[in-house]
Amino acid sequence: MSGVRTKQSLSLPRQRLVELMQEINYGRIECLEVRGGEPVLDPAPRVLREWVFGKDNAPNRARTQGDFALKDHLIELFDLFDRERSLTVETLVLQNGLPVRMTVTGGVRA
Repeated sequence: MSGVRTKQSLSLPRQRLVELMQEINYGRIECLEVRGGEPVLDPAPRVLREWVFGKDNAPNRARTQGDFALKDHLIELFDLFDRERSLTVETLVLQNGLPVRMTVTGGVRA
């Protein structure tokens, strides 16, 4: 399975961000700083949880797995962090524990 990116292949700050997203499951992370391509979780970003009717609003079940292959949403997010290196994420929207939309301060290269 060469080429497969897994949670354990991530740096510790990125693993912690994945775990936070899975814990929130549905909602938003606000004011997240990215420095040197790594999310800064101290001080903690603002977390807003949403209750989605008809969905399982508990932490995502993947949260209990030690390692797993990263979904494309996560790969795209971390590729953006690698490319931009330093940015402020004003809002990172989560659905089912995955990032689906992001607003940043300043420009981001496509």
